[in-house]
Amino acid sequence: MLLWINGPFGGGKSATARELHRRLPGSVICDPEQLGLGLQRMLPAGLRRDFPDFQDLPAWRRGVCEVLDLVLRSADGPVIAPMTLIEPAYFAEVIGGLAEAGHDVRHFALLADARLIERRLRERAVVHAIQRLRGRDVPLFRETFAMRKLGLCLSRLGQPEFAVAR
Repeated sequence: MLLWINGPFGGGKSATARELHRRLPGSVICDPEQLGLGLQRMLPAGLRRDFPDFQDLPAWRRGVCEVLDLVLRSADGPVIAPMTLIEPAYFAEVIGGLAEAGHDVRHFALLADARLIERRLRERAVVHAIQRLRGRDVPLFRETFAMRKLGLCLSRLGQPEFAVAR
């Protein structure tokens, strides 16, 4: 069984995944973000600018399906995937594709008030500030990908196609 934990950035997906993993014997966490970050690192700077969201790379979507299929076929317990996935076509491709491959896919969208999530993201901004002080080129708080996507995440995840159990 795949437990896909969806939600806005800063909405508690990773914490929820860790708690589920702790409570579900034999479960594993398989984080699709790791594949995306690896793909971004492989791209030359110019292409990274063309693909600021790694989910736009067909290789990410195919890779997530392939890796989760492999893990689901070999895992003794539930597979937990904490990942924001809000593009309807990508959702259908990944979540729908895994269900069509015969996997029991359970999708959950964690939703919260935008102000709460903004507060959580501001707390994370402290980490960004420390990284900037250390000379790393990271975005300022208001420029972060997570803040730019917050409204879209909340509105999309409230739509019926994201509420349908697969």
